[in-house]
Amino acid sequence: MPLSKGRKTAAKARRDDDLALASLTLLVAPPGADDDRAELSEEELTAATDAEVDRATRASLPAGTAAVVSAAERAVLDEMSALAEAARTAADPRVKLLVEWIRQNLLDATLAWNRRRVLVFTEFTDTMRYLATQLRTALVSVDRDGTRPGVQITERIAVFHGGLGDETREELKAAFNSEPGDHPLRILIATDSAREGVNLQNHCADLFHFDVPWNPGRMEQRNGRIDRQLQREKVVRCHYFFFAQRPEDKVLATLVRKTETIQKELGSLSVVLEKRLGSLLEGGIRRSDADALARRLDAESASERERLAVAELDEARDRKEKLATQIEELRGLMAVSERALGFDADAFREALSASLQLSGAEPLVLTTVKGKPVYRFPALDQRAGADPTWAASLDTLRRRRQKDEKPWDWRRASPPRPVVFADPGTLDDEFVHLHLEHRVARRLLGRFLAQGFVHHDLSRACCTQTKDPVPRVILLGRLSAYGDGATRLHDEVIALAARWLEPGARKGPLKPYADSAEERALALLEQSLIGSSHIPIPESTRARLLASSAADLEDLLPALKERGEETLRRIREKLEERGRREAEELRDVLVRQKERIGKQKQKHATPLLDLGYDEDEKRQLASDRLHWDRRLTSLEKELSTEPDRIRRSFEVRATRLEPVGLAYLWPVSG
Repeated sequence: MPLSKGRKTAAKARRDDDLALASLTLLVAPPGADDDRAELSEEELTAATDAEVDRATRASLPAGTAAVVSAAERAVLDEMSALAEAARTAADPRVKLLVEWIRQNLLDATLAWNRRRVLVFTEFTDTMRYLATQLRTALVSVDRDGTRPGVQITERIAVFHGGLGDETREELKAAFNSEPGDHPLRILIATDSAREGVNLQNHCADLFHFDVPWNPGRMEQRNGRIDRQLQREKVVRCHYFFFAQRPEDKVLATLVRKTETIQKELGSLSVVLEKRLGSLLEGGIRRSDADALARRLDAESASERERLAVAELDEARDRKEKLATQIEELRGLMAVSERALGFDADAFREALSASLQLSGAEPLVLTTVKGKPVYRFPALDQRAGADPTWAASLDTLRRRRQKDEKPWDWRRASPPRPVVFADPGTLDDEFVHLHLEHRVARRLLGRFLAQGFVHHDLSRACCTQTKDPVPRVILLGRLSAYGDGATRLHDEVIALAARWLEPGARKGPLKPYADSAEERALALLEQSLIGSSHIPIPESTRARLLASSAADLEDLLPALKERGEETLRRIREKLEERGRREAEELRDVLVRQKERIGKQKQKHATPLLDLGYDEDEKRQLASDRLHWDRRLTSLEKELSTEPDRIRRSFEVRATRLEPVGLAYLWPVSG
């Protein structure tokens, strides 16, 4: 009788020392592609497995033979049932070995839990529950964690299966990936519902296959939960059990070795190879054929290497080269974007700090969390007179809310986590990576867009130092163009630079630079703001510049207005061109829609074509015809009005230009 897939058999009682523990050591690498079994419930997984069993049973029978249990087979089944019943209360040697491993690797000499975690995969939900009960019973007496008094063994061991809700699944993942000193969970027992699309590698580098899946692709996916990017350890260890004296286990051991070979040679299991291996195991494992099947698998490995040299290795190499090309393209795009935006992480951080200060809050403060430099973010929603809308924005910086925790209690007890400005390369949740698209960063940066017209006079002036020997002054103005309904069509900061002279030494107003000299002045301003020399500017110099600022503004303001008029002409032309283009594109869309409806209406114009429809279909068709007629009528009107409306929406109805800043570039030697 063939050994059914995934099912337990007891041909005869065996000694505990027959069972051995083997390990598959893998260098950390990105996992292969996930499949969709993680989306199935436990009932659906069981049905899928039963279908595999039925298919294997049918494949093991001679052609034309019905799947009828013979008297001899029934006798074997009865014997197996009797042996299983007699061994019901006996200790499972796999559990004993697993408990021993846990004692040696997850507990220290004082029987206190260390920082390591382990992930255990089982095939069935019943096995998962059985194993959880056995481990909790075996380990209940060793939990003596003095740092967390009152911790229960149920907090050390958790189960992960397809019947869990989304919220519970996320809580389990967050707990297993959290800092070991912050959460007591150490052992996670999972069914194959956790085999795909789940990251569990943050603080776990050990995995057990309590039962080995017959498909090496499924085993590879299990290993991929911890053998993936952002794994802290250089090597992960995947363990499995086998009976040294049982012939069937030779086949399972071959599958494990093949998974390791695939990992080394290809990095992931190819679809062609997975199908070939599946066809070899489709009929199950007969004890009498186990040795031959193992040899066929080994032979498949040898011939595989020959074929891979021609096909599969080339395919894997092509995929790797394409991936490398895509990564290089993305790096290039990121570099271009950073240059176009003038992005600098330090300047970005300082801009957020400045925005916080404009809000009346404290700036970002450098601190450390577990030895890592981070920045403390102020609790904007909890200070006196705080804007209540900040509470929702800061939710993205708080720890995860527990299932039964009230939102107001959660916010009160969860201040914003520290922030960083570079990818930490881990799954830690002690801090948050702030980037340009983060909700909090966008809100803080958006504050600057609203600062241009808050004041009715020039109230922003700064002085910074440069290595250039010539003192300069730069006037910054904000030009805005508005359309119908005060819709903002364009917003731009324009700059005007000039060489600065003492008011008493001037023979006339300051003269703006030509284009090339102005570009140099702006480049000097940007460099000085990003890489400040931190040399204090003498108070006497500050006082001179402050006293001169009103006269400097008066000298440069006419040139700024003239520059604004030139810029506005360019803006109007571009907006008009965009309006014409979008109006034509909309007209084309409406014309194509009208043609499609006309063709559909013509297609069903003959009543004889309706004879094949039932009554519901005829009613639906009549409703469609009414809709087509109404839509064609409205399209005629839209063709005459909508393109013109789009074009008018880009017409500039009002403009505004005001000075918003005055910057002095003072020589370091000055």
